[in-house]
Amino acid sequence: MEIRADATIPFPPERVFTAYRDRLVELAEFLPNIASITVLSREELAGGDVKLVNEWRGSGSDIPKVARPFLSEDKLRWTDHATWHAADFTVDWRSDVHAFPGAVLSSGKNRFVAAGQGTRLEIRGEIKVDARKIPGVPGLLAGTVSAAVEKLLGSQVASNATAQAGGLTRMLQRDG
Repeated sequence: MEIRADATIPFPPERVFTAYRDRLVELAEFLPNIASITVLSREELAGGDVKLVNEWRGSGSDIPKVARPFLSEDKLRWTDHATWHAADFTVDWRSDVHAFPGAVLSSGKNRFVAAGQGTRLEIRGEIKVDARKIPGVPGLLAGTVSAAVEKLLGSQVASNATAQAGGLTRMLQRDG
């Protein structure tokens, strides 16, 4: 399933990009489906690029009924591997789900684009769920569970993009 979401933040791309990259942990409180974000590693690369590894923990509040027997809240943890490119305000990312290795694959590229006096955050990626690799999912339900989980995760990305934009706006306004 394609992941596609846009959000607008009324600050210049340089400021939005840097705040998003360096202060992501602070933004967790503004994300409705995220319980916490923990930075596992940060590596400064040549040319101003930064490689970050973050652990995310979802809140589980929007798990669809058909998936609840197989996806409890304690299983909604993933590691995000991201390389932030300062030269063009982009970030390449991929996520590894802890509970179901190989069952959920997601990756993409986000852009921070000048839009008038602000920034348009463009989130682009893909998510694939193979419920056959989730223990306990009966073969006959694998397609239904895969589709439901893909739809859930795709909609959460769009919802979180809006929340992130609002959170970044409030945080940057507070900073002055």
